[in-house]
Amino acid sequence: MPAAFRVLVDDAAVFPPGNVPLDEAAVAHARHRQAPYADLVGPFVVGDAALPELAGTTGLDVSVVVSGGAGALAPAVAWADRVGVTLAGVEVALRDSATGELAHNARRVVTAVDQLVAGGDLDDEVPVCVEMPRLYGAPPTPDWLAALDELAAMDHRLKLRTGGLDADAFPGSHELAGCIAAALDRELAFKCTAGLHHAVRHRDPQTGFEHHGFLNVLRATRASLDGAAVDEVAALLDETDAGRLLDGTVLDALAGARRWFTSFGSCSISDPLDDLTELGLVSA
Repeated sequence: MPAAFRVLVDDAAVFPPGNVPLDEAAVAHARHRQAPYADLVGPFVVGDAALPELAGTTGLDVSVVVSGGAGALAPAVAWADRVGVTLAGVEVALRDSATGELAHNARRVVTAVDQLVAGGDLDDEVPVCVEMPRLYGAPPTPDWLAALDELAAMDHRLKLRTGGLDADAFPGSHELAGCIAAALDRELAFKCTAGLHHAVRHRDPQTGFEHHGFLNVLRATRASLDGAAVDEVAALLDETDAGRLLDGTVLDALAGARRWFTSFGSCSISDPLDDLTELGLVSA
């Protein structure tokens, strides 16, 4: 597996639109981790409410999506330890605020994580990914950017939503390009979630939704690192032709961007793998 694609796809099979039952998804994940393409696959993503159902499961690296904000971090970490899974990541969303409280909410998450690390309950090497509220095409507010500053200061990660169950859940290319630039300006690594099932931007024939491609995001990250303007980065996110998207690109350059674009959650492992194979980027 080329370095550009190692541990790129977090296994989010239990989330929509996959909605695979937890026991089936855990068994399938174990198969993925033993398959020839195992180096592509990241941790098993599960919601904190489902952790008790994993009791007795062995050998499972789990990234836990915490649903209740900063106050729910400690119970989630405790449950992961209780059921015996290996905690490979923690993901939490900041609650939106119209009164300038995003930076405050980010500090609450940072403080909760610091307390868990200081108490020996959370390894300081476990990545913490914080999802910011969507901008919906509006420029980021000072409070939104200040929240990013709080996360970057503690070397946490940003979580960018790139899709969902309705058209409004998919950010436009300029919005996503601006978020990538804001993260890189702060040396803030990020993961993506939802919508990136395929390598290249495309329109889903069933829903009609325009999906971002994970190769587009990877190329956009590389270009932003190299100093491209937001308009140029957005153009790469809009590219629908794989040949033009990858023209002149070497995998080593994309591998360098993985320090910042760490992974994306997908309810399918086969879709990204099949695309990489079809494009000749991964051996069959």
